[in-house]
This record gives sequence, structure tokens and C-alpha cells, in this order.
Amino acid sequence: MLQLFRLLSKLPLRWLHAVGVIAGWLTYWASATYRRRFQANVRVAGLSWAAARGGIAHAGRMIVETPWLWMRPPGQPLGDAVQWQGAELVEAAMAQGKGLMLLTPHLGCFEICAQAVAERFGAVAPLTVLFRPARQAWLREVVDASRERPCLNTAPANLAGVRQMLRALRQGHTIGLLPDQVPPQGLGVWAPFFGEPAYTMTMAGKLLQQTGAAALLMWGERLPKGRGFVVHVRPGPVIAAEASPEAAATAINQAMEELIRLAPAQYLWGYHRYKQPRELDIAAAPVAAAAPAAASNKNKES
Repeated sequence: MLQLFRLLSKLPLRWLHAVGVIAGWLTYWASATYRRRFQANVRVAGLSWAAARGGIAHAGRMIVETPWLWMRPPGQPLGDAVQWQGAELVEAAMAQGKGLMLLTPHLGCFEICAQAVAERFGAVAPLTVLFRPARQAWLREVVDASRERPCLNTAPANLAGVRQMLRALRQGHTIGLLPDQVPPQGLGVWAPFFGEPAYTMTMAGKLLQQTGAAALLMWGERLPKGRGFVVHVRPGPVIAAEASPEAAATAINQAMEELIRLAPAQYLWGYHRYKQPRELDIAAAPVAAAAPAAASNKNKES
């Protein structure tokens, strides 16, 4: 498998994305479970099938582009493969010196965001991203090598990793999270996501409250025909110091929803967002109508 990764990493991105389209549709039709989850998540979000069906092909592109991203030589710049929209927001947030949190959902190519931020802004503020170590030994080797890049650090998804992220923010550095990733049991709260209760991490809100760091939304748009990516940056939610974990999680979920609605065809609709954490009482999940009010958003304050 490692040899296959190395082979794929040498192919042009446009070829990989073309293969990814086929892989995405084959997976969709081969797995009834995946297909039902994909369709159910689109319905929950209240989107038309026409708006979201592109996510089938983009899920395949995400998988097949991975070798190109992970096995790219650390010293090789991204160059023309990445464009930016909103880079000035990153510069302004870093200038405050209180640390910066980048919130990226499972939208587009989230891996490119980390590499692009580290390459462009890492000299000013190194980036630390949260990750879950792979179970397979060969995959761990690939992932570890891919993350060994200048100004790009990794933190494991455990208590030690949380402390590492906290230290990074207090040093004025940047951290990156996928806030729509279901957290382990005990590390989240129930909050609405597209109107349905979803177990949502509390770490993002707590870190913002403890450090006063700035928060920005970011996602990596895939351009057609493998022409590269556009890293989009938007203002993030403002989490009040007195906000409850439920209110903070709701505000972050709402920000993720707004981002996803901008490009629903590139969201990972097959992700099991509404799954139940193990050994957690399902009855603890509140009804959507009882969800707490969200904290205010920067855009709504003006």
C-alpha cells in the first residue's frame, strides 16, 4: 500500500481528481450504508439533491488526492497550486498577538489549509493541528512523514494534545481544528447541527474563552480539472467569556453550517456526524427545539 501511495503522489493532480470522481461514485453505489447516510444528511440540512450530489465525486477526490498532499516533499512550495481569499484576515488576527484558532469543517480539501497556512504564515506564528493517530503502522509512517513540515506541528487527540494546543495559543501561535468532528465520549455536548442534535466538541469554545484568541473560518476549495485550490478565510464566531459549553458549541456549529452552505457540493455528506459516542446515554441528547441560543457572530455585531 505504501508503494501505491508513492506512485500516486507522483501523478498530476488533475489525473488524481479524475480518478477520484470514479472512486467516489463507485463507493456511493457499492455501499448501501454510506449511500443512505449521505442522502439522510443532505435531507437534514434542507438542501436539494442537485446542490449536494457533487459531494459524491468530491469525497472520491479527497481520498485520491491524499498521496499528493501527504507525500509532497517538505521543502517543495505549493506555489501556484494554492490561491488565497481573505489572507488579510489571518494577518490582522496574528497581529493581535493573542493566538489564532482556525476552524475548518469537512469541506473541500481541509489538508491543504494546514500546509498553506504553515507555508505562508508559519514564520510569524507556527501552526499546530489536532489529529488522531492512524491505527495501521504503514499509514502512521505516511502521516507522520507528511506532517514533518516547517512550522507545522501536530497534537494528538487526547488530553496531552489539548494542553499542547493551549500552550500554542498562549504563545501567540496558531492552531487548527475540525469542529464538526465527533469528539470522544465526555469531551462534547449536544448542540444542533442543521437542526438536529449532534455531539459537538467543547474544546474549541473553551480554548477561545481561556486565551482570548481570535477565531477564523477556513476551507480549501478544489478548483475544476485539478487546477489546484483556493483557501477561503472568513470571520469566525465570537464566544463570550460567560457562554456555556452548549451555547459556544451551538455558535460554532452555526458558523460551520454557514460555511457549508456556501459550497454544499464539496462537503463530506457521508461523514457520520450524528453518531452516538460509545457508552453515552442516547436519552441525553436534547431535542433540537431545546438547543441553547447561540453566541453572537462577528458579522451580526456590526
